[in-house]
Amino acid sequence: MESILQVAKRADLFFMEASPIHETMRRLSKTLNEMQISFAIAGAMAANAHGHKRTTSDVDILIRREDLLRFKERWIGRGWVDKFEGSKNFRDAVTNINVDTLIVGDFPGDGLPKPIAFPTPESVSEHNAEGLPFISLKTLIELKLASGMTATHRMQDMADVMNLIRINKLATSYSQSLNPYVATKFEELWKAAQINEDY
Repeated sequence: MESILQVAKRADLFFMEASPIHETMRRLSKTLNEMQISFAIAGAMAANAHGHKRTTSDVDILIRREDLLRFKERWIGRGWVDKFEGSKNFRDAVTNINVDTLIVGDFPGDGLPKPIAFPTPESVSEHNAEGLPFISLKTLIELKLASGMTATHRMQDMADVMNLIRINKLATSYSQSLNPYVATKFEELWKAAQINEDY
């Protein structure tokens, strides 16, 4: 059981971008770039890149299935470890941080076919000042909405969207740029995000 001091120290390292999670993200990015594999960082780390600062325990990447297999063939057992045989996810043996993969063409949330699928990384990535590729704000919102709408246990996705709306001061008209499948849900969350709890 971690003490409050240990939790606070871990959070400090995260927000200083000096945590084991950031180390894994940078190490993996360097390796994939050297292999000329297209990818984009997604999930909570992408939310952080777009202004919603919160801690997380893993790194999510968007990648093609064949590129993931190519990475694994070369690197599993050499600093990276499969979660289990046949898993699409893996672990950094140096930091013990998990890497979860979003496979191009698969579907967010419940995994069933829907109007939104995981896109190709190069079509939706934006690079930060460090040169790391993160999925765009629009793509992040669409994927999180599609996930939360179809997997009711993923309430964090909806909370992330609300916080991204607030932090980026998105207008309700932003829904017009989104896939129609998630536009109405965005508008619902936009209204909820306008509630001011300061009394």
